[in-house]
Amino acid sequence: MSLIDNLKDRLKVSDVEGLKKKAKAIKDIVSNKPGKNEAEEKKEEVPAGFIKCPDCGNIIEKKDLGKLRICPKCARLFRLNAKDRIKTIADEGSFEEFDVNMEAKDPLNFPGYPEKVKQTQTKSGSKDAVRTGVCTIGGYRTVLAVMDSTFMMGSMGSVVGEKITRAFEYACDKSLPIVVFTCSGGARMQEGIVSLMQMAKVSSAVARHSDKGLLYVTVLTDPTTGGVTASYAMLGDIILSEPKALIGFAGRRVIEGTIKQKLPDDFQTAEFSLSHGFCDAIVEREKLRGVLKRILKLHGYKKEAE
Repeated sequence: MSLIDNLKDRLKVSDVEGLKKKAKAIKDIVSNKPGKNEAEEKKEEVPAGFIKCPDCGNIIEKKDLGKLRICPKCARLFRLNAKDRIKTIADEGSFEEFDVNMEAKDPLNFPGYPEKVKQTQTKSGSKDAVRTGVCTIGGYRTVLAVMDSTFMMGSMGSVVGEKITRAFEYACDKSLPIVVFTCSGGARMQEGIVSLMQMAKVSSAVARHSDKGLLYVTVLTDPTTGGVTASYAMLGDIILSEPKALIGFAGRRVIEGTIKQKLPDDFQTAEFSLSHGFCDAIVEREKLRGVLKRILKLHGYKKEAE
């Protein structure tokens, strides 16, 4: 007797009926499962002008976050775009922006990239993922570079690298300190090797600035990852961070898959970086401006009026 005939003999009619009933039950469960639209409708609706805090779950009126965008219930830090960040750090009306109209090209003829850039420019109000310029912080003249997560998650492409390099060169020429706020998902894949080259270019500019004995302060914000972490983000003379910021290079799953070990729960947080010597201090957002002023003063810089 063949194997198939043997199986047919062993498979009773009752077994077939049982399988049919199970299949029908599974089909009924799947058909009754709410679809995507139904699931979305069942989610808690947030009224216009309000936002839900992902940490404490409270529905908060956006204006209650204040200009620093801090949850009044649990003190969670919401992300700040570059324009709003500059307002919280620079003296009012003192920021003079560099390279305002610099835009990304398409070196690889990457499909859809020019359209993506234009759409993001319209949505974010920025030309690219960083704003650079010179300002005063508490009266101390300082070069400032602020990365913007609202522009393709602050990805580092040719424009980001060029603008930050020019900011360091200006600081060198004028013998000024520089403060860089980092926030990035890493190198911009649409520009391939061109984006990776920015790591070396900016790092070279950092070295020239350092060789002149000038101060470089980095402020790590959520998230600072990939090639930005692997280059200028961690090259500051003083490295500060906001609380609970994600700081790392590769993703958690990639690392765990590589080393075949479970990582600590707080891995790649600002607190983990501080405890392992990768940053010098964690500073609450509302205190950052005052801390930067003190750092500039302690390093011998003079106020413009002095």
